[in-house]
Amino acid sequence: MKFKNYHKLPIFPRYSRLNRLHNHRQSFISSVRRFQTTSQARASINGGSSSSSGSNCQGNYFLLPGATVATIFMLGALHARRLYDDKKVEEAREKGIEFEFQPDVKAKFLNLLPLRSISRCWGYLTSVEIPVWLRPYTYKAWARAFHSNLEEVALPLDEYTNLREFFVRTLKEGSRPIDPDPHCLVSPVDGTILRFGELKGAGTKIEQVKGFSYSVSSLLGASSFLPMVAEGDAHEEILERENTHAEKSEKSWWRISLASPKVRETVSACPVKGLYYCVIYLKPGDYHRIHSPVDWSVLVRRHFSGRLFPVNERAARTIKNLYVENERVVIEGLWQEGFMAIAAIGATNIGSIELFIEPELKTNLPRKKLLPSEPPEERIYEPDGVGIMLKKGDEVAAFNMGSTVVLVFQAPALKSHNDEEKSSDFGFSIQQGDRIQVGQALGRWQDSQH
Repeated sequence: MKFKNYHKLPIFPRYSRLNRLHNHRQSFISSVRRFQTTSQARASINGGSSSSSGSNCQGNYFLLPGATVATIFMLGALHARRLYDDKKVEEAREKGIEFEFQPDVKAKFLNLLPLRSISRCWGYLTSVEIPVWLRPYTYKAWARAFHSNLEEVALPLDEYTNLREFFVRTLKEGSRPIDPDPHCLVSPVDGTILRFGELKGAGTKIEQVKGFSYSVSSLLGASSFLPMVAEGDAHEEILERENTHAEKSEKSWWRISLASPKVRETVSACPVKGLYYCVIYLKPGDYHRIHSPVDWSVLVRRHFSGRLFPVNERAARTIKNLYVENERVVIEGLWQEGFMAIAAIGATNIGSIELFIEPELKTNLPRKKLLPSEPPEERIYEPDGVGIMLKKGDEVAAFNMGSTVVLVFQAPALKSHNDEEKSSDFGFSIQQGDRIQVGQALGRWQDSQH
């Protein structure tokens, strides 16, 4: 009589489940030990052996399920939140209601959260390689949730190895035709028009929402060469110089502004006539690359290492100085009509802002302490006074998801001694709430010679 395999028989049903659990635990512990052993072997021999390949495979099996579940959960939460916010906004627009600024408890609670660290974790998750067979399903789910147009994608979906590559995807040639009119300024991004207008009055402020505005100088930086004039007799003299600046070289203008900067009080200083702004919000499903709105020369870049609050409509009406508080990259320069600046605003889960004209720039880096008054890191592009030349439609930067772009620029202005009269022949061709795409006209002007 043989009892060699007695432990496999369910003689004692009570204990059979315990035996199976014990066996599973022993198997799991052995797998973990084998994983650790092969990982150490891979580190010592630089991954050259077959055991290292096995370790790498096991590592991927441990990592991918958790990352995939976290990604799907995040997508679901973002989709639900977007549906809720869109419904509220749509209901308000139908009633003709414009939201006013009103701080709440949730806005104060955001100050306590490590949003920069959370954004770096999200960046890590979006960089995890997705299995080839799963990629089309993942990206199609994202497209359905956030209304992305997959017909414009330049590459097959299975060639985007992770979500990050899909976020900053390029489009098929011809998907974003650039308006060829030389007397028009085009949109640098796909998005929704939040605010636009002409900068006027002391302080030079942009309305964030009804009831609260922020300073353009605070957004662009104290060292910005934003064209401002002091109130009084100097106004007409400097305006005359601005109207004739096209006859001077860009190089000499930039050298003079750096060589003899003028200190001005923001309260008593006013913007020159013909200085405009436009704020465009990019949703998560939008095309995330930033293009050049005109032919211009980028002279300087500033990186503000700030917070990473969300920049959706709810955040805009509850957080003061939202765009000034958040991390951002500002590029400034000159075009044929004068000053030009683009501010790319970071947000929660969008701490990474890539600048194609400066690939080495890194944003949302770990820091021991974030000081609100810390000056931005600045770089002047070479050659001095010329900078980097960009053509209308050239790629400039990219967000890892959606965010906000603030455009500040000069446009052709006509002399007028009466402030109530029309001061510029530039006109916007957009309305608040419009959806716009890269290359479509933001505004046009007439040739001053006509």
